[in-house]
Order: sequence, then structure tokens, then C-alpha cells
Amino acid sequence: MKNSVITLGQFIIDRQEEIHDAKGAFSDIFRAIGLAAKIVNRDVRKAGLVDILGEHGSTNVQGEDVKKLDVIANTIFKNHIEQTGEVCAVISEEEDDVYWCKDSHEAKYILCMDPLDGSSNIDVNASIGTIFSLYKRRDMNRDCSLDDILRPGKEIVAAGYVIYGSSTMLVYSSGNGVNGFTLDDSIHEFCLSHPNIKIPETRKIFSVNEGNLHDFDQKIQDYIHKCKQHKLSARYIGSLIADFHRNLLKGGIYMYPATEKAPNGKLRLLYECIPMAFLIENAGGKATDGKQRILDIQPEKLHQRTPLFVGSSKMVDEIGY
Repeated sequence: MKNSVITLGQFIIDRQEEIHDAKGAFSDIFRAIGLAAKIVNRDVRKAGLVDILGEHGSTNVQGEDVKKLDVIANTIFKNHIEQTGEVCAVISEEEDDVYWCKDSHEAKYILCMDPLDGSSNIDVNASIGTIFSLYKRRDMNRDCSLDDILRPGKEIVAAGYVIYGSSTMLVYSSGNGVNGFTLDDSIHEFCLSHPNIKIPETRKIFSVNEGNLHDFDQKIQDYIHKCKQHKLSARYIGSLIADFHRNLLKGGIYMYPATEKAPNGKLRLLYECIPMAFLIENAGGKATDGKQRILDIQPEKLHQRTPLFVGSSKMVDEIGY
């Protein structure tokens, strides 16, 4: 007899007691995330057949060109999340300011997201994805404010990502392990395929843009040289979500150090680094900015950037902080 299929929806319901005082809201939010991911996945798959590739003709708050799929994904996720009535604010990499959801005074949650990470890879058919995290409002007796949003990652209640690749996967944690779900196109459901993911401790892969090598701190240059001496595999796609996903399953370290041009780093603390740090720690790994634990950093602004070193614990420890 074949094992029964466990869908994302059923898994969330079975594990909802992990989230204190969730009362169904957590299930509603993940149902919306799952549905939005399926729609974005559909659009990603047909991107070459319709006019949704290329530049949107504007730039986001980071000063980067906005791709058409970036705009589409941002709208899809924002609309589906707002419709749940369980989220009071959405903070997106693609928007300058907080999006305050309508009719959500009683909503307990705040969503941070990068709706389409790795968008520079859209036109070359490389893996891209969506990154998200959830915070709970601090005080239901007052309006949601920036004080509820600009908080260290150790206070989030859940985080995850969707990767649109050869198969589409949703990986998430609510603080008690990391689980992965693969989209089964035959039934249009995310099904549990990677239960209780643990990142391997063995040195295997290092991921870094060596084109910037001479702009890195000497300590980082020495560490990269050490990786080569140990004959580790160099793997770098240029999409955080793709590099992170591979290293999570196979073991390794992803590095995006500060450079002379970007002394504060380039990756976004709220939308990229905090969710990935939360996931990696729940999978047995570590994440730092080279000086301190990512989840301990107090954000000061919505689009704050930071260096990132994330992966197998022993490899991150070798960087030191």
C-alpha cells in the first residue's frame, strides 16, 4: 500500500499548535501564500510565451530595474495575503513604503517578502523564487506601526521560500524544524517531499561571487583560498534562493560579503537575510553578517542591507564573528 500524501494545507493544520494563539489565521495565511505561489509559478512557466519578460520600465527603491514579473508577483502575493484579513501590513522589496492592508484592524500578523528573488535571472531561465517571513503584532490594543515591523529576526514566527525551478518547492519553518513541499502538477497541491530538513555539516560547497574577490576583506579572501585548498566545489548561480536551496540540501556556505562599493553589504536584511537565517538555524546551520548573528540584528529601516554568511555551522564558524 502506498504512503498517503500529506499536503501543505493538512500539514499546517496538524502543526498549527506550534504557533501560539494562531486560531486558524496561520492556516489562512499559508493557504494564500500557496495559492499565490501556484499562480506565480504558472506565470514563470509561460513567461517566454507571453509579454511578461524584460524590464517594467521603472526602478524599485533599491535603484534596480524592475522586471515585469517582479511587478506581477508582488501584486499577486499582496492581493492574496490582504484577502485573508489576517495580515495588517505587507512589506515588500518592490515597494518604497509599508502597504497597510484594508479592513485589518484585528489582524495579528505582518508579512515581509521578496516577491521574486533572483529576478536578474528571469530572462535566462535560471531558478528564481519568493522569500517571506511573518511577525506577530506586539500590541493588539493599538494600531500596527513601524515598531511592530522593525524588529530583530529572532522575533519572527515563521519564514520560508518558494523556488521555481525544474520542480517548484515551498520550504518553510515555524520554529520547529524545516519542511519542504513539492508542487504536484497532477493534483495542483504542494505535497510533503522533504520532511525535517537538516543541513549537512560536512564541507562540500562554497558559493560566492569571486569576481569581487579583491574587494573583499582579507579575512574573507583567505577563507576562500582555504576552501580551494580543501578542494571544495565552487557553485554560484547568482540567485540567493537557488544557491541557498542547494546548500541547504547538500551542505555548504553562501557568502555575500561587504565590498568597497557596498560597505554595508547588498542583500536586504528584512526580505532576504532574516528569513534565510531563521530557516538555516532551524535546519541546524548558522547565519551571520561577519560580526554578529543575523537574527540578533535590530533593523533600523525597511530596506536595510547587510553582508551575509549562511550555511553549515562549522563553515560559518570558520568565518568567525
